[in-house]
Amino acid sequence: MKAQSNKLAITMKNVIPLKLKPSFDSEVADESLYGMTLELIEELEDGWFRARTHYNYEGYVHESSIFIDKGRAIEWQKIADCYITHGIVDVLAEPKYASYQLETMTRGAFIHLTGRQEDRWCEVELIDKRKGWIRKEFYKKMPRFDLRKQENEVRKSILDTAFSYLDTQYRWGGKSPLGIDCSGFVSMAYMLNGIIIYRDANLKEEYMKSISLEQIKPADLMFFPGHVAMYIGEGKYIHSTGGAGKVLINSINPRDDDYREDLHKAINGIGTVFGR
Repeated sequence: MKAQSNKLAITMKNVIPLKLKPSFDSEVADESLYGMTLELIEELEDGWFRARTHYNYEGYVHESSIFIDKGRAIEWQKIADCYITHGIVDVLAEPKYASYQLETMTRGAFIHLTGRQEDRWCEVELIDKRKGWIRKEFYKKMPRFDLRKQENEVRKSILDTAFSYLDTQYRWGGKSPLGIDCSGFVSMAYMLNGIIIYRDANLKEEYMKSISLEQIKPADLMFFPGHVAMYIGEGKYIHSTGGAGKVLINSINPRDDDYREDLHKAINGIGTVFGR
C-alpha cells in the first residue's frame, strides 16, 4: 500500500545505498553518506521509502538505514555545516586513540562540531546526540564561494578535492572513498565545495552551461556517452572508470602515454559552472 509522506530523515550509517527499486537486491542508483538528509516522498511496504536527496536525486531507501525525525532533520540541516575530509575517520568516545569507536565515517559525511577541543582533537555531536571526538585535521567547514569573484580559488579547490579520490575503486552508484562511479566522483568534488551539479553523466543546462573544448579550463567537465570526467589542464583529465576499475588520470593528447583514443573521439559535451 503506497502512501504520500512528508517525512524527513538523516542517513545514520557511513554509506547507504539508494536503490533503483524498493528491494535489497535492486541495482544501486546512488549512495547517501552519514549526515545527509533525505526527503521521504512516498512510503511503501516492508519499510521502504522513495526518497529525494538534498541535491534533488531520487531512489529507494530502507528504514533500517535512516533516522526518521523531521524536527531533528531540520535542526541537523542548520547545524551540520562541516564535513569529513579524510578518506575514513573513526569517531572515538574519548579524545585519544586508546578509546573505542562510536561511528566510522567517510569523506563527505556531514558533521556538527560542538566547539569543544582538546589538544589535537575536536568534539562532534552525532545524529542521535551522542558526543565523540575526531582529529582536527580530518574535517573542513563547508565553503561558501562566490563563483564570480573567486573563480581561480574555486577551480583549485575543486581539483584538490577531486585528487583526494585518486585510486579509489570504481563502484556503480558509489560516491565515497569505499567506491565511486564517474558522476558520483565529479558531483562529490563539486558538492564538497558548496556547488550542486547533476548526479548523472549528462550535461544539464540548469546546472552548468555548455562550452566548446577550446574554452575548457581546469575543473570543467568533459562529457561522453554514459560517462563524465574532470579536466585538470594540459590535455589531462581525472575520472572514475569501470575499465580501469578506479579513479585515475588520462589524456586527450595522442602523444601522451595515458591517451584514451576511445574517449577522445567520443566527447559530446563540455560543461562549466563558471561565467553563467
